[in-house]
Amino acid sequence: MPQKLIIVLANADQRSGESLSAPLFQASVAAGMDYHVEVICTGTAATLLKTGVAASIRLKPDEARSIYDFIKEAHAAGVRFFCFSPGLDVCAMRKEDVIPECSGVIGAAHFIEEIMSSDCRVLTY
Repeated sequence: MPQKLIIVLANADQRSGESLSAPLFQASVAAGMDYHVEVICTGTAATLLKTGVAASIRLKPDEARSIYDFIKEAHAAGVRFFCFSPGLDVCAMRKEDVIPECSGVIGAAHFIEEIMSSDCRVLTY
C-alpha cells in the first residue's frame, strides 16, 4: 500500500483561496493519517511559497485565516513543502524569498523519481 502522497500545485489559481484550501486541507488530513506528504509548487503557483503572498490570500473575503495559516497548519501536521526549480525562474524568485515552511527547491530528476515510485500517489491541482 502506498505510504506517500505528493500534491502538485501547478494550475490552481494562486489568487483564489477557494482553489487552494482543498489541496492544503487534504495534505493536512493525509499527514494526520500518518502518510508522508509533500506539496510541490510549480509554475506560477510557486508564488505561494514567496514570503507574504499566501498571507495576503483569504479563503473568503471575510475569513480571518489566510492561506498561509493553512500552510502553517499543514506543515505542523508534517507536510513538507517544496518549490519546483523552474518555478523560481517563472516567478522571479530566489531561494531566499521563500517562506520558512518551504523545505527547499527540487529539480526534475528528483520529482520524476518520486512520482514513479510504486509507493507514491499523486494529486494535481
